[in-house]
Amino acid sequence: MLYYLSLFKDDLSFLNIFSYITFRTGAAIFTSFLLTLCIGPAVVRKLRSYKIQQIEREYGPASHLSKNGTPTMGGILIFVSLVVSVLLWAKLDTNYIWLLLFTTFTLGIAGVMDDYTKLIKKNPEGMKSSIKLAIQLLTALVVVVYLAINPPNAQYSTSIIIPYMSKMFLDLSVFYFAFAMLVIIGSSNATNLTDGLDGLASGCMVFTAITYAIFAYVAGNINFADYLKIIYVPGAGEITVFMGALVGSCIGFLWFNAYPAQVFMGDTSSLFLGGVIGTAALCVKQELLLPIAGGLFVIETVSVMLQMGYFKLTHGKRLFKMAPIHHHFELLGIPEPKVIVRFWIIGGTLMLLALASLKIR
Repeated sequence: MLYYLSLFKDDLSFLNIFSYITFRTGAAIFTSFLLTLCIGPAVVRKLRSYKIQQIEREYGPASHLSKNGTPTMGGILIFVSLVVSVLLWAKLDTNYIWLLLFTTFTLGIAGVMDDYTKLIKKNPEGMKSSIKLAIQLLTALVVVVYLAINPPNAQYSTSIIIPYMSKMFLDLSVFYFAFAMLVIIGSSNATNLTDGLDGLASGCMVFTAITYAIFAYVAGNINFADYLKIIYVPGAGEITVFMGALVGSCIGFLWFNAYPAQVFMGDTSSLFLGGVIGTAALCVKQELLLPIAGGLFVIETVSVMLQMGYFKLTHGKRLFKMAPIHHHFELLGIPEPKVIVRFWIIGGTLMLLALASLKIR
């Protein structure tokens, strides 16, 4: 919204600063962070007064029983601060912004419905998995159909770039659309699985969002894109502002979610956070970097898949002490804060590894 002040730069030259993506991204980070800090205490109190509290299921680590009674659905903080900051600082005639907001709203609704079923209706299983999957499928379908009609770069509409390779592309043809839907749904569920320790998902999300903020900025600049040999995507620079708002809101949420957590995000934001990152990856045509930049989410998801598969094949034996894998390390005796920080270190390292692809070609 404030971008449009730059239209009056001929009258007041300093208003030109609102046209710069870098300035607006920094402002979006600060705005969402500050807004989260300001409304956080009131939201936590309200959730506690409504008795919207975490209830540890019986198959969770015994050490987590002490978390019973901690307010959840705190993801509403991320949602509100993200949306307000984006509306303030993004250029709102950019279709990518509305596509990301659409993903935020639809998957956010799915998360709220799931948390509502668990916490208000006291159904520990949440809403039916078929309904949740249907909402994810619908969201992914809308995004993929839109990008099929309005491809980020028509020359590479069904192609994916191979990271670390110079101008090497793989054309998936019609299979690209199924692949694109899998990216959105998979990243949404992966983030949801990672949300199991205080500050784990939100902290790791910061690194992934920073990665795609940088890729969106260079992909949206024809000179940078040409020099770095990546796909040029007109208008992708505005995704940087969105990612900046996401970074600020997640850091602000960490203020309340860091160990020991005052509030948990719940499915309210974990579902849309992953979906938004998946959508951003499609928009900037860096789909194959997602398993690298968001590698920690992939590890968590694979650990669950391996545990389930091993359990069935061996008729009841377990590969890990508990899945997702962060619980495995807890049960090995590693304190929760140490597990969290070590996972953050891994997330930061994977971010640097993904960014290295800009020069390693």
